[in-house]
Parts: sequence; C-alpha cells; structure tokens
Amino acid sequence: MTAWLLSGLGLLILLLAGDALVRGAVNLSLRLGVPALIVSLTIVAFGTSAPELLIAIKAIEENAPGIALGNVVGSNTANILLVLGLPALLATIHSSECNTRRNYVFMLLASVLFIGLAFCGEFNLFSGAILLAGLALILLNAFREAHAHRNSCSGEQDLEALEEADPDMPYWKVSLYLVLGLIGLPMGAHLLVDNATIIARTYGVSETVIGLTLVAVGTSLPELATTVMAALRRQADVALGNVIGSNMFNLLGIVGIATLFGRIPVDPEFLQFDLWVMLGSSLLLIPFVFFKQDITRVWGFILTLLYVTYVVILLA
Repeated sequence: MTAWLLSGLGLLILLLAGDALVRGAVNLSLRLGVPALIVSLTIVAFGTSAPELLIAIKAIEENAPGIALGNVVGSNTANILLVLGLPALLATIHSSECNTRRNYVFMLLASVLFIGLAFCGEFNLFSGAILLAGLALILLNAFREAHAHRNSCSGEQDLEALEEADPDMPYWKVSLYLVLGLIGLPMGAHLLVDNATIIARTYGVSETVIGLTLVAVGTSLPELATTVMAALRRQADVALGNVIGSNMFNLLGIVGIATLFGRIPVDPEFLQFDLWVMLGSSLLLIPFVFFKQDITRVWGFILTLLYVTYVVILLA
C-alpha cells in the first residue's frame, strides 16, 4: 500500500512541477521578448512532456527500461483512446471544423519510423539520432507554417492561445515557478519510478505492463485535462493538436533524448502486440482527420471501451 501511495505522490509532484515549469518558462520567455508563437511551438510542447522525459531517463538509470519504453508506447495509445474518448463522452469534439491532416501524417510517419527502429532490438545512440533528426524536421516545418500565417493573428491572439501567459507576472514569481519545476520534476520521477518498480515486483507484473498502464495513464493526465477543456470550449483544433503533437514528441523526442543516457532494449511483447495496438489506435483517427467526422459521444464510448479492453488484456 505504501508503494501505491508513494507512486501517487510522485505522480502528483510530477504534474504540479511540470505545470510550474511551463508557466515559469513561458512567462520568462515573454518577458525577455520571445514571441508567443515560438514559445507555444517549443517551450510549451517540451515542458508538458517533461514528466515523461524525466521518467524515461530515471527508468534507464534504475535499470528498468521496460518502464521507459512502456511509458512512451502506453501514453501514445492512451492519448488517442482515452484522452480523446473520455472528453467526447462529455461533449462532442467537433473535429470536422479543423484541419490537422499534415501533422497527422507526420505522426503516422513517426509511428512507422519508431516501429521500424524497434525491430532492430534496441534503441541506441544511432536510432536516437534518427528520431531526434525527425523531430527537428517536424519542428522546423511547424515553425515555418506558423510563421507564414502569423500575419493573420495579432500578438494578443497569440497570447490568448497560451493559458500560461501573464505579461505582468513579476520576475520573483517567474523564478519561483522555475525553481519549483526544476526541483519537483526529478523528485517526482524518482518517487514514481522506484515505487512503480516495487509494485511490479510485488504483484508479479512486468515493468513493461506497469509502464504501459499505471505510468502511462498518469503521465497522460495533463493531456486529458487540456482535451476536456478544449472539447467543452469547442476548440477541436486544440484537442486534436494536443494529442497529435504529444504523440510525435513522445516517439521522437523522449526516446531520442533518453538514448543519450543508455540503451533501451525492446521487449518482444512490444513487437508482437503493443506497438501494433499503438499504430492501430493512430489509424482510428483517419475518419476524423480526413473525412470530417466529429468525435461524438458514441465514438467516445467506443474509444474508451477499446482502451479498457486493452488494459484488461495486458493485466490478464
């Protein structure tokens, strides 16, 4: 029971520290004159994925690579089935009103690249470099695309898109957010990884399954909260963009950076089942991205049910 409580505490610290880091970094950048557009493309994207990154690095250092890889693959599956499914049960996500085709194709390409490299048996410095190169190309394209449309939006509109932005935030408060984030993230990652490993060993469950379920769902909570609010506000572009962007960074950025700290062997279970579930979940978005279908409550129920079924199969 203590391990469960400490895992929950570690997760809570991670979520709060990640939010603090994003708020501090965004407002520091804006105070220093960095455009909100660039902040949203870089700092916010990286900051919201900081918990997953810290967990991956900590898991490798603690010789628990199954948690590192399971967290990434499990988070991507949860982001589509759970993070889009649960909000759709509350309110229809009007995906027919937005155009995310280009980024969705990039996400599929990233998924195929990731699976291809996984069949090499491990992620090492070479495969990590390939993943990071792919992330750099996607970020460069996103920056160019956003810059091309910048003239159609005023600076105020850019700021409104960043909920963390407060142009009048004093420097002492910015510093406090940054310090809390930088201290809290490694602390939370340490608590969560150590105790998730204890849970796995106590109940005879593999570290891979713990990474695919407990850790993955926990680190997907920020995306879930964002998507719920986006669905209620009829901001389908935010909802879908949040999921697609998070999945791309998980595959290319987190695993790419984590390989700098050690090799990540690929459990055969990933090659036989979990990677294909992740890819299949990604393909389920085709009707919503290409055929202007809304993610209705019926679809929300189907997606959520598919995720519950997947978790039951894992635990069984």
